[in-house]
Amino acid sequence: MAIEQDEIEKIAELARLRIPPGEINELTERLTGILALVDQLQAADTSGVEPMSNPLDAVQLLRPDAVTESNQRDAFQAIAPAVEEGLYLVPRVIE
Repeated sequence: MAIEQDEIEKIAELARLRIPPGEINELTERLTGILALVDQLQAADTSGVEPMSNPLDAVQLLRPDAVTESNQRDAFQAIAPAVEEGLYLVPRVIE
């Protein structure tokens, strides 16, 4: 699939990108090359190949969902400048 210079200009306009006129030809060639590589990848026969989430046969090790810390809320709130009904009070920053 090739991309034309006028398509590049239209995409740049829609994306609000400013491309200097001297760079449009180079950009067109580079994008055409990228699209050619995509075409090559799409031409590869992938029938019989199972999709995978990870190229390595890695397994995510999960820890048990258990509480490992004790509740220290009272200790933390004891050193807070202002607390009311278990909530931290902070100065108003928006009028």
